[in-house]
Amino acid sequence: MIDRLTLHNYKAFRHTEIPLGSLTLLTGLNSSGKSSVLQALALLRQSYESGDLALSALTDEGHRAGRLTDITGKGFLLNGELVGLGTGDDVLHEDFAGDEERVGFTVDEGPYRYNWTGAAEREQNFLPLVGAELPDTSEGGQERPAGPVAVTPAFFTAPFQYLHADRISPAEFYPRDHQVAIGRGFLGVRGEHTVNFLRHHADDTVPEGPLRHPKAASDRLIDQTVAWLGDLCPGVDIQAEAIKGTDAVSLSYGFQGTLGATKRRRPSNVGFGLTYVLPIVVACLSARPGSLILLENPEAHLHPQGQTRMATLAASAAAQGAQVITETHSDHVLNGVRLAVKQGRITPEQAVLHYFRGNGTGAEVVTPRVNADGRIDQWPAGFFDELENTLDQLIA
Repeated sequence: MIDRLTLHNYKAFRHTEIPLGSLTLLTGLNSSGKSSVLQALALLRQSYESGDLALSALTDEGHRAGRLTDITGKGFLLNGELVGLGTGDDVLHEDFAGDEERVGFTVDEGPYRYNWTGAAEREQNFLPLVGAELPDTSEGGQERPAGPVAVTPAFFTAPFQYLHADRISPAEFYPRDHQVAIGRGFLGVRGEHTVNFLRHHADDTVPEGPLRHPKAASDRLIDQTVAWLGDLCPGVDIQAEAIKGTDAVSLSYGFQGTLGATKRRRPSNVGFGLTYVLPIVVACLSARPGSLILLENPEAHLHPQGQTRMATLAASAAAQGAQVITETHSDHVLNGVRLAVKQGRITPEQAVLHYFRGNGTGAEVVTPRVNADGRIDQWPAGFFDELENTLDQLIA
């Protein structure tokens, strides 16, 4: 699990350390830096998967020195499948620290600390590495094992999902890409491969634990997905089917009750929210211990009860061993996490809250803490206080 992300001269952050937990909520005003945190992790993963951040094992000498042995030709790929960040000028902090234009990322993962620095060449979309280190100890003082070690961080190779705020909308057809959905198990940044993934993995088992919905017809992924969606729209069921002779799959909904139990309905004839949230449900239910899930605005197009249930789902995935990092503007998502702590789904230590706000030169991060009763120790100005502010004006 990633314990801490440090950003240096990157976008809104001159130098900021951001602790991460099993379930991390990133909140704050628009353009305050929340998305940049998710994009930083996606950038590192994107650069590794493209081969541009591939790291070799440390030699004995390299192990003692704590430096990576070969960074020639390596760097940060700013534009790719996961993120498109533009050029070095777009990612370099305006008031960059130091004399040189450098962008740096440090990831603490268990006893290891991984450190990469790239030259922020202003007009280029590839930032070459100028330094990469693996110190002998992490901040916690845990010593690394003796001898040569593999320096590839676990989060580079762990099961991974990153869902943008701009996700799939109701449509007639969705892509049937075997390599992405089945070979890699990736849902796509818009969730566009979710339907094909669900079609192929419908009979997979959701392991016993917090993710198992008590009202599901079985432990199959398709039935568990239906059960969680049923919390948003009672009586719904879904079918994902290949369209013969095409490279496409279709999604349909059925409803028990007034709409009839047998007639199938196209996504375009059903509420927008069901299709929009489907990738999040599948991402969480298919997660396994060690998975990393990055979510932008899971609350989009959901009514308040549905937003709270999305927090319950994310907390359940975290309790089952995944790491979930989500950006949200919803107080219902926040309160859903607080309830998950109070109900014992996750511990207070597993839930990490960050509030981002501008400080005149970039972004600063305030970290309220939640206790075992779900109470928060501080409410900085702007931290989900709009309801109280509005009520004060109404009753004045």
